[in-house]
Amino acid sequence: MTKTSQRPVPYVARDEGSFRDPSGFVYRREGVLYRQINESYAPHWDRLASSGFLDELVRAGLLIPHELVDVGLAAAPSPHAVIRPTEIDLVTYPYEWTFGELRDAALLTLDIARRALAAGFTLKDASAYNIQFWNGRPVLIDTLSFEEAVPGQPWAAYRQYCEHFLAPLALMALRDVRLGLLLRDFLDGVPLDLAAHLLPARSRLNFGLLSHVVLHARAQTRYAGSATAERRRPPRMSPLQMAALIDNLRSTTEHLTWEPVGTPWESYAENNTYAEQAAADKDRLVRLALQSSTGTVVWDLGANTGRFSQIAAGLGRKVVALDVDYGASERHYRTIKATGESSVLPLVIDVANPSPGLGWGSRERKPLLDRANADVVLALAVVHHLAIGRNVPLGSISEMFAKLAPEAIVEFVPKEDSMVQRLLASRIDVFPDYTLAGFRSAFGGSFEILSEHQIQGSLRTILHLRRRTGPPSGLAAWR
Repeated sequence: MTKTSQRPVPYVARDEGSFRDPSGFVYRREGVLYRQINESYAPHWDRLASSGFLDELVRAGLLIPHELVDVGLAAAPSPHAVIRPTEIDLVTYPYEWTFGELRDAALLTLDIARRALAAGFTLKDASAYNIQFWNGRPVLIDTLSFEEAVPGQPWAAYRQYCEHFLAPLALMALRDVRLGLLLRDFLDGVPLDLAAHLLPARSRLNFGLLSHVVLHARAQTRYAGSATAERRRPPRMSPLQMAALIDNLRSTTEHLTWEPVGTPWESYAENNTYAEQAAADKDRLVRLALQSSTGTVVWDLGANTGRFSQIAAGLGRKVVALDVDYGASERHYRTIKATGESSVLPLVIDVANPSPGLGWGSRERKPLLDRANADVVLALAVVHHLAIGRNVPLGSISEMFAKLAPEAIVEFVPKEDSMVQRLLASRIDVFPDYTLAGFRSAFGGSFEILSEHQIQGSLRTILHLRRRTGPPSGLAAWR
């Protein structure tokens, strides 16, 4: 009796954030990204595919491109079709975006909803998680967000739009921009009753906010838990009324503005301790280190308004620019939007407290450090804020940098520098190892030094580091 040969079963992994939509789901098959379209969505998909509407959105740069592939590549039984979408380099979440990024994502969502209405479809989802930033602009990534419009049916995604976009934008614009972080706790959007409570009284004078947030919240409260709520017939809405609703939401969203002034670091680029000669030499040293580094992806930690992100982009690198300051990151985003820069993505992220795993099983929204890795970490004028401002040991900083990338370009700012003196002014100096020699020793467990240069006209030093082969001491805990 001979054994029959069996073909190996291909490795299939469903995306942990793609399980709520019965229309289909995202998965990887042997590392390649696919989206399965289920039989339940077949009538809508066939209508979409034959209408040319999806192609129209792709041509307009509003929808991520995709290609139809063999249905045999499906990951679950009873597939209707399988597509392979263009993959986004780094998936980001709305609680990591600047005010301008969230606002642009909101306006994109409304633009798509309006186009869908004109084409005889409805945008059934208005989730902020369906939007990603690709080549410098927001784009819809959920190809299955559309259904054929039912005459008289109101917009099903209205509440979701208000909770995911309008409420947080209003809070950021009218109360405090840091309230955008509420989206990190409320993954299904900011509850409208909470937003109505937190908004200043003057927001009631804005008819759009009064209608879409305050009165909307009261209506939700009125009908919540009511026995008559299930029997209440939903209001009918003509296409003209639907268009008017979307247009009013757009007008309300457009009129929400926030100026990036008065935050702790938004003006650092213009008001720092660098003399002109030192600033020019720092630019030169960073550029030289980047030119001698390998890979294509740079993570600029503490990017501020993007001076060094632009140097990296000018060398052909893709840059993720992280900064904790909303004002600095907003100014950075406005700059790249105005110049048409497509290879830099500013994000509002605290390096000492990066986005954790959230949602179902703490994996529906993945931790930042699990979503992507860099080839090079830029950490300029950052280490002293972590080591002295946040009490993170130099060895732990080294381990984190080694986790992020095989190379790091780091600026060491000594205690004698006025910026470090400001940090020490309000605390006891319990950092005896915070010296250049101490930095070399702490980072030596994870990195070797490729180059080290003191910036001309400054006490600061630029070091180009390469991760040692084999796991350095303590790094296992990060993996």
